[in-house]
Amino acid sequence: MKNFKSILAFLLLQIPLLIIGQKEVPNRFDFGKMWTFENPPTDWFKEAYDFEPNEEWFTDVRNSSLRFAEWCSASFISPNGLIMTNHHCSRDVVGNLQQEGENFDTQGFHAKNRSEERKAEGLFVEQLLMIKDITKEVEEFTKNPDNDMHKRQMTEEALKKIKENYSQIDAWKGLRLETVNYYSGGKFSLYGYKKYEDIRLVWIPELDLGFYGGDPDNFTYPRYNLDVTFWRAYDENGNPMDSSDHYFKFNFNGANEGEVTFVVGNPGSTERYRTVAQLEYDRDYRYPMILQFLENRHQIMMEEYEALKVDSSKEIEAQEKLNQAFGFSNSIKAITGILEGLNNDELFGRKIAMEEHIKSESTGLDSWKNLEKEYQKLSPLFWGVFDLQNSPYRGKALALMHQVYNFENMVVEEMSKDEIEEVKSKIFDSAKDFDTPKERKLLILLLSELENDIHSSDDTLKRLLENKSIESFVNNLFDNTVFTDEKKTKTLVKNTKKLAQSDDPLLFAARILIKKHLDNALAFESSSPYRRGLENKIANQVFKVYGANLPPDATFTLRISDGIVKGYEYNGTEAPYKTTYYGLYDRYFSNNNEFPWSLPKRWENPPLEFLSYPINFVSTNDIIGGNSGSPIINRNKEVVGLVFDSNIEALPGDFIYDEQYARTISVHSGGIYAALKYIYKADALLKELGQ
Repeated sequence: MKNFKSILAFLLLQIPLLIIGQKEVPNRFDFGKMWTFENPPTDWFKEAYDFEPNEEWFTDVRNSSLRFAEWCSASFISPNGLIMTNHHCSRDVVGNLQQEGENFDTQGFHAKNRSEERKAEGLFVEQLLMIKDITKEVEEFTKNPDNDMHKRQMTEEALKKIKENYSQIDAWKGLRLETVNYYSGGKFSLYGYKKYEDIRLVWIPELDLGFYGGDPDNFTYPRYNLDVTFWRAYDENGNPMDSSDHYFKFNFNGANEGEVTFVVGNPGSTERYRTVAQLEYDRDYRYPMILQFLENRHQIMMEEYEALKVDSSKEIEAQEKLNQAFGFSNSIKAITGILEGLNNDELFGRKIAMEEHIKSESTGLDSWKNLEKEYQKLSPLFWGVFDLQNSPYRGKALALMHQVYNFENMVVEEMSKDEIEEVKSKIFDSAKDFDTPKERKLLILLLSELENDIHSSDDTLKRLLENKSIESFVNNLFDNTVFTDEKKTKTLVKNTKKLAQSDDPLLFAARILIKKHLDNALAFESSSPYRRGLENKIANQVFKVYGANLPPDATFTLRISDGIVKGYEYNGTEAPYKTTYYGLYDRYFSNNNEFPWSLPKRWENPPLEFLSYPINFVSTNDIIGGNSGSPIINRNKEVVGLVFDSNIEALPGDFIYDEQYARTISVHSGGIYAALKYIYKADALLKELGQ
């Protein structure tokens, strides 16, 4: 019977599932294609691509791939430890490697020999050498728990013990061990990483190329971006690492239309197993509030940038402000894309249909019902958790409210003199330069956001404003609080009884707003174990229906994702599968040579034959944040490109995968070759790559 259920689950994946009464039907790959290496879909690869990789193929691919620090992916691409990743993965690291008179943003960097390669202190890469499915071992340790809480405690103890046991086995000694929980406890794996801590810069292009198109082109396609950097791993003796057994050969021709490709990297996080009730909470509460926060702060930053850029003496400050704004803009695009997906009837309908199908195959539907009830109760409270959490982007007034409220409610008798003085010192620091036009503006903005977000049944803002307008309330607070005066602040805070009796307007606001924040946060926190238990039960039901035929959510662990090099329809036309350097120069001239479409001097007069080389291409591979720097390879284990972004249509991939329009965007290996040959004259590097 067990085998029959497994076969049935697999067959159900072979066709779309028609759900009676539902407008949409779930897609076979709604949960994505981020396959684990311990359970690759070999049957699917054979069916879709007539490709049957063996265990040796998967082992070589896994050992040739890397985790780049704690934020990106990478790979070995030569027998001498040469590493390839993105420019944007390296950007924050390389600044410390510049010597006097150097500027990698404007000049780039190229080590013409090993002695010129620059070591980046603190940078590391990790290679996944060992994998073990430890599910049965965990189950042995966690038999007969008293309740869900007890089972979680038993599981944590089991994972710790299993790691200790494996650390004594010869094959695992010296590796960094990491336990991974898949399918909310349906499966457990143990990973063993070899860590390389001597990483040296070999080559990086100028910022104009690595960031070509900047924020306006982010998440768009067609694209023209040389987002690539080369590093090298050295061993503990200071010699270039010997990776001759495991590395991807560099294919100078790159990917062709219709070709099967595999992305091998470490996708950070997805939420594809969230229930419909949770996604409704995301759609109606969570993401709209986050988006409002991001958009409002981005606007302020751009206004500050515009004011700074007219003063030549503040060029560095202006650039820092612009970089901050770019970061917020990136998040705005990402959240907007997810929200548009959640409001897309087809995509959301498929999530509903899939959930209904899983329910129809499950026993006991209370978990779904109870989780829905929890979110109905908690959703109206989210504003108090999110809008009122302490953040430098919300201003000093809110920060000071948190500090004085917490101090007022501390049991001072249980604190040491040093602890009390430390708390007071923080209050005094926050009160410095407290009353400024910017701080008044930030508090007005915060209260305006509350006005938009607070549930209609909540009277918090009404009690706070006491019939005043928001602007009038804020001006009264700043004009009359003692916290704008350092001497008066110290006098008030010195006497805790006097503090408790004070009707200072900032304290008045803190007693309403910070109390509400803590009450709402406590409601979410108290509910968390219960919700997590329900989520685990639901995920286990999904696992019982489909087994490991569905990939688990991303966890910044190594995955392999299959796809096809393929263009797509957009804006009433066709996006080609590749772009060329001709297009890069068209963007350059069309935008009057201005940043972020400017080019360095060495790029201004390229040879004609260079222009026809491809620079970027798109494929249907499934990626998410963390996949940046992933190699994209062909069936021969050859690098045909380097992943650096997705199109904006792929942003709903946080909760559902859709290959009709979603695309992975990669730097074409042919484009990398052309830049090294014609622009940078990097002959030694090309020779190492096999040219």
